[in-house]
Amino acid sequence: MTGLFIAVVGPSGVGKDSVMAGLVAAHPNYVLARRMITRPQDAGGEDFTETTREAFAELAAQEHFALHWESHGLSYGIPASVRADLDAGRDVLANLSRSVLDKAVQQFPTCRVVNLTASAEVLAQRLSGRGRETAEQIGKRLAQADRAIPEGITSFTVSNEGPLQQTVAQIHRALQPVSSAR
Repeated sequence: MTGLFIAVVGPSGVGKDSVMAGLVAAHPNYVLARRMITRPQDAGGEDFTETTREAFAELAAQEHFALHWESHGLSYGIPASVRADLDAGRDVLANLSRSVLDKAVQQFPTCRVVNLTASAEVLAQRLSGRGRETAEQIGKRLAQADRAIPEGITSFTVSNEGPLQQTVAQIHRALQPVSSAR
């Protein structure tokens, strides 16, 4: 049995990590892909593995990552070990950049894409509230907020402006027919 690889995408501040944590808490078959990021651990946010640019480049060269990309001056990677969870029939949630979706669909035949959205006002408020970026960095992230899903990739869009439980339930319902058919 093969699990679903669920790519959760959307603009910075849309709440991808909160939604994924909510899915895991409500439905134990979901597991989180722990990203490796070239950002200091004390910068806050999601639970991730901190690394240096040099170490990241070396790991990428050794094919440690199933997927990796650059965004906002940082390097991000999804470990190749997620394949073991998929092979065991577990559904893996991964916080991805929209720029790497083509690769995700190629790497993972069971890939499903969840596109989270929120208004510019909500995004700006959330980005400011997390205290991780400067005003200039927030502006750059907001400028990319309406970046489209690459052509040819099927996704379903969910607004994450209401209660978290509502978003989690909507995503789970959308994924459930796929999960049950396996």
